[in-house]
Amino acid sequence: MPPLANRGRRLVARIIDAVLIGVPVSVIMYVIVGGVDYFSTSSTQASRQSTVSGVTMLAYLIYEGLMLANRGQTVGKMAMKIRVAMLANGSIPTGQAAWIRAAVYTLPEIVPCCGFIFWLVNVLWCTWDKPYQQCLHDKAAKTVVVSTEPR
Repeated sequence: MPPLANRGRRLVARIIDAVLIGVPVSVIMYVIVGGVDYFSTSSTQASRQSTVSGVTMLAYLIYEGLMLANRGQTVGKMAMKIRVAMLANGSIPTGQAAWIRAAVYTLPEIVPCCGFIFWLVNVLWCTWDKPYQQCLHDKAAKTVVVSTEPR
């Protein structure tokens, strides 16, 4: 098994992926639904907020699931020289493991209020998890994040 990935590299990889998906989806959604005022409580704006958030989550879920099932890496992970590996043997996640990992990372935010809290606990979990530094989405899929840099 390769060495575990640095938490900082994992964070930067997520930021790269968020920008890679978020910017195009935002532009497309702006063209389709118009501007969204995230500070407004009007029903029209709430509907737009829900639509944009839902489409963004769906796009990220599909991106993450497909990339992990095919390569074990997203573009952000490739850039940071890390990949997702099955805990049991270090292989690229199977289709089911890749999609479980993507779903546990992405979908809890659908739940109003509590979804964000779960997401936050999920991504912070690796800071105290021993010995594999797994987030909850890693535990659900039985994966770890490892370095791809030569030793």
